[in-house]
Amino acid sequence: MAPILELRGITKQFPGVLANDHIDLALHKGEILALLGENGAGKSTLMNILYGLYQPDEGEILINGETVKINSPTDAINQGIGMVHQHFMLIPVFTVTENVMLGDESVKAGGFLDRPKAAQRIQEISSSYKLEVNPNDYVRDLPVGVQQRVEIIKLLYRNAEILIFDEPTAVLTPQEADELFNIMRSLVAQGKSIIFITHKLREVLAIANRVVVIRRGKVVGETTPEAADKNSLAAMMVGREVNLVVKKKETTPGDVVCSIQDLVVADKFGNVVVDDISLDIRAGEILGVAGVQGNGQTELVEAITGLTKIASGKITLLGQDISKATPRQITELGSAHVPEDRQADGLVLPFPVAENLVLCSYHLPPFSKGVILQYDTILKNAEKLIQDFDIRTPSPLTSVGSLSGGNQQKVIIARELSRPIQFLVASQPTRGLDVGSIEYIHKRIEQKREEGCAVLLVSPELDEIMELSDRIAVMYRGKISAVVPNKGISKKYIGLLMAGVVPEEPMQVSEETEIEATL
Repeated sequence: MAPILELRGITKQFPGVLANDHIDLALHKGEILALLGENGAGKSTLMNILYGLYQPDEGEILINGETVKINSPTDAINQGIGMVHQHFMLIPVFTVTENVMLGDESVKAGGFLDRPKAAQRIQEISSSYKLEVNPNDYVRDLPVGVQQRVEIIKLLYRNAEILIFDEPTAVLTPQEADELFNIMRSLVAQGKSIIFITHKLREVLAIANRVVVIRRGKVVGETTPEAADKNSLAAMMVGREVNLVVKKKETTPGDVVCSIQDLVVADKFGNVVVDDISLDIRAGEILGVAGVQGNGQTELVEAITGLTKIASGKITLLGQDISKATPRQITELGSAHVPEDRQADGLVLPFPVAENLVLCSYHLPPFSKGVILQYDTILKNAEKLIQDFDIRTPSPLTSVGSLSGGNQQKVIIARELSRPIQFLVASQPTRGLDVGSIEYIHKRIEQKREEGCAVLLVSPELDEIMELSDRIAVMYRGKISAVVPNKGISKKYIGLLMAGVVPEEPMQVSEETEIEATL
C-alpha cells in the first residue's frame, strides 16, 4: 500500500546548522509512527516544514502519491494535516463549540453563527472517536486531559487525516495519558494516521506501530516496538549505551535546610494559588513535588526563590528568614534554581552563551575585577561547561536565544549545578531534553544529594519524581494532599492523588517491581 504521506530528501539549513540532511520519511494510513531524536536532532524542524512553518531548501512532500506545496499552516490543514501542540491553543472563556469552530465558522441565514449545527457535528465526532466532550462546556472548566481532546476535535472537525502529536502527555496524569492512548488507537482504527513525537521511550513502546530515529539531522534507524526495548532505542538516539535507571545510594537526611511554614501565595487577581503549605527539605534528600501543571507548583517555586511576594507564612533557608529576600540574596546564601520557564526566568536571550553561564556570579571573582568583566575567564568557563554538559552551540559567543529549547535548558543546568550550593530548586529540570541529557542531569542531581545538598524537585513527570525522590509531596489545587516516603508506593496511588482522589489506603508495589525511568 502506498504511503499516505512521504517526505523525500528534505533538507533545511540554518546559519551554522544543518538541521535536516536529506531526510526520507513515510507514514502509512492507519498507523502510529513515533519520531524520536535528541535535542537539536531535527524533529521540530521537520514537523515545522510539514506544517508549513518552514520551507525546505531541498526535497519534496507527497500526499497520497502527489507532490504538494505547503507554504503555511492553512495549506497544511487544507491538505488534511493537523497538529496537536504541547501547549493548547484554546481560549478559556469560550465554549468547546466556539473554540472548535473558530476560524471555520458555520453561518446561517443573516450571517449569524450557527452554533447548534457546529455543536451537533462536534457531538458526532466526540461519539465516533470516544472523546467524551460536551460541546457546551466552557474550556476554563475542563480538566487538562479533556482540553487536549478538544484540540483533537478541532483537527477532526477540519477533516484532518494526518495528525501530528507533539509531546502530547507532557501535562497529563498517568491515567489521562492512558486515556489518550486509547483515543489514539481509536483514531487509527478508523483510518487516521498519526506522527507521535515524544521523549518517553516507554510510551513509544506502548503505542507506536513503527519508530523512526533521527540523529544530527539524519534518519539513523527504523524499528518496531516488538523488535526494540528502551535501552536499544536510547542507544540509537544517542549513539551510545545509556543507563536509564539512576542507582541511588542510601543516605540519611540531615538537618533542615529549607523550611516552609503556613505559606500562602495569591495571584495578581487575589486568588489563593498556594494554600497554607508547610514543608521541610533536609540536607541529603530529594523532596519531589508531584502534580498536574497548574496546581500551584509554579507559584510555590517562585515564592521560595524570591520571584514573587508571599501573602502570609514564612520561608527559612539555612536558618535565615528569606520570606522577603531578593533572588540574588537567596542565590548568595547557597541556593540554585532551575526555573520552569527557561526563557522568561532563566536566560537573557540576546546575550551570548558564555555570559548566560555566569549570570549568577559575573559580579564575583574570577569573572570580575571590580566592575570590569574578565572575558578570557568567562570564555574558558563557557568552553568547559559546553563540553561537560554537551551544549550544542556553534560558539560560546552565539546568542543563547538562537539555540534549541533543549540546549537553552542545558545552559541553565550547567550554570546552576556547576556552582557550590546547599539547596537546589529544580522545576522541570529535564523539560525538553533527550535521553542522554536526562541521564546526565539525573546523575548530577543525585550527586548533589550525595554531597549533602537539599533538593526540591518539582515535575509534572511522575516517572521522574518516582525515579529520583526520597519523599513525595502531591499538590492539588494549591494544597499538599499527601507527603509519602518513596518506598514501595505505587504510581497509581500518586496518580490518583494528582487527580484529586484520596484513596483510603496507600497502594503498594511489590519490592521486585522496578519503577520505570522517566525515559
